[in-house]
Amino acid sequence: MDKILLTGAAGFIGWKTSELLLSNDYSVIGLDNMNDYYDVRLKEWRLNQLKRFNNFKFYQIDIENSAELMSVFSENPGIKAIINLAARAGVRYSLLNPHIYFTTNAQGTLNLLELMPGYNIGKMVLASTSSLYSGQKMPFREDLPVNTPISPYAASKKAAEVIAYTYHYLYKIDISVVRFFTVYGPAGRPDMSYFRFIKWIDEGKDIILYGDGSQSRDFTYIDDIVEGTINALKPVGYEIINLGNSQPHDLRELIAIIEKLLGKEAKYIIKPFELTDMKATYADISKARQLLGWKPRVMLREGLTKTIEWYKENYSWVKDINIDIAK
Repeated sequence: MDKILLTGAAGFIGWKTSELLLSNDYSVIGLDNMNDYYDVRLKEWRLNQLKRFNNFKFYQIDIENSAELMSVFSENPGIKAIINLAARAGVRYSLLNPHIYFTTNAQGTLNLLELMPGYNIGKMVLASTSSLYSGQKMPFREDLPVNTPISPYAASKKAAEVIAYTYHYLYKIDISVVRFFTVYGPAGRPDMSYFRFIKWIDEGKDIILYGDGSQSRDFTYIDDIVEGTINALKPVGYEIINLGNSQPHDLRELIAIIEKLLGKEAKYIIKPFELTDMKATYADISKARQLLGWKPRVMLREGLTKTIEWYKENYSWVKDINIDIAK
């Protein structure tokens, strides 16, 4: 039974990645600091799904704390790989508190990399972001020069990618950097547009829409992202790999699908388009197909259907989740 250390285990992507690994008889050591950027009840719900597995071991620690990390490594010999999904997320909130984005996304990644050679761990899958492609020609290819991030969030992710390459070069650590494109699905982050739109429309509240809704995103369903992330455990040397649906949809289409699935009509509050928002994202996934044998399977309407089913099944507590996180 291969042993995987997975950070951000109570996060959206970390939970589902852990669940699939555990279902396939991996042993997962999950780390999460359970911070309150969004309602901790969501993280606790996800964590409880994982605690049903005997091959899951959880530590509530922060990857910024190198001493606590070292204790975890020492207590769990034989770790084969690290999947680093711990991150401070949210472009808008990174403008309000940029320091924690760098201490988690960059320094936390460095802390993990620094421990890996001494514990003979030769593989890391590092989560990165499509936010790095701002201003680039679409569809976004991994070889584009992403040297002008327009938010502290994107800048911190770029820093993590760069330091990961340094440790690949110095210590021959095998690194798969996976750049995620707008991940959505059941039990997702409540600061994401789809989650907020579902809740607002269902409850008859006004949607807050930045701009005219023409901005498009490469919405990628969580199960597809998880499959690509686990496939990225294979040896690649050092590679940056896009994981996206490669079929962008604009926000007006997203809202229209949600309206139809809920049988309710949206009302709008229009706010100015924000400088840190990207007009569009669109992944070229040729490399993922070639290196990982990966392609997305779930289209937007199917994914939203599953998301709304989860929302309705859990409405007794989801109704109280705060979605006004970073205005």
